[in-house]
Amino acid sequence: MEITFWGVRGSIASPGPDTIGVGGNTSCVEVRCGSTKIILDAGTGIRALGDKLLREGSVEASLLLSHVHWDHIQGIPFFVPAYVPSSQIQVIGSANGVMSLRDALAYQMTAPVFPVRLDQLGAKIDWREVRSGERFQINDVVVRVARQNHPGGSFAYRLDWNGRSVVYATDTEHFACIDPELYALSRGADVLIYDSQYTPDEYRGTAPGNSKVGWGHSTYVAGVELAKAAGVGQYVLFHHDPRRSDAGVADLEQRTRELFPNAVAAREGMVIGLDSIARAA
Repeated sequence: MEITFWGVRGSIASPGPDTIGVGGNTSCVEVRCGSTKIILDAGTGIRALGDKLLREGSVEASLLLSHVHWDHIQGIPFFVPAYVPSSQIQVIGSANGVMSLRDALAYQMTAPVFPVRLDQLGAKIDWREVRSGERFQINDVVVRVARQNHPGGSFAYRLDWNGRSVVYATDTEHFACIDPELYALSRGADVLIYDSQYTPDEYRGTAPGNSKVGWGHSTYVAGVELAKAAGVGQYVLFHHDPRRSDAGVADLEQRTRELFPNAVAAREGMVIGLDSIARAA
């Protein structure tokens, strides 16, 4: 199992000289389990991933969407494999109470905001809507789904393969206690990728700026609490605030390591091979 980060920002892409080290693309993570390719979210980072996949040959992949807010789907119209007839793509997510998963993705590709409709894509695309608590398989990868605390709803996913596991839990706001659903999902995982957008002061509004309570995002301290309670092997800070510079991300990383030594801030291009991660207790 190998994890590659293609987009690590939250809310909106943030290119520029102060973010070039960490990267400015929005959420997209590739997980390879043997020959099985799984993509977690389709932010702007999925564009470069698509180019890489095409260089490797015909594309067969599953795309798991946490939810359909723009920063998690806006890369789909620029994911070139979706235009190629030989590509086979399975899109997995949830209905949002307003429209189906497919209709939501079609909505962002309608005139006058985009010139190509979803139904004009050439790839073979299959659609699957899942529910919280569901367990299913993508080839021999076991996938589990959990509900998260986010405006409009979002899903966390756990992937288990060949004795290794990764949890992808972005766009979630912590509670006064550890989220019991995320705890159950993360228990004993090798890697926890967690929404760490704010510091506690930023979240409460005691740092410059408004309170972020109710915005649907979490802090690195809440991430540490979950990682410790669940006994995960490595904690990855993810969904970085678009205003946070490379230096700011490095500072959060250091603060986190003082609380949970095996922690790292996600950066574009970073690769985690799970064979190098100590197994969770």
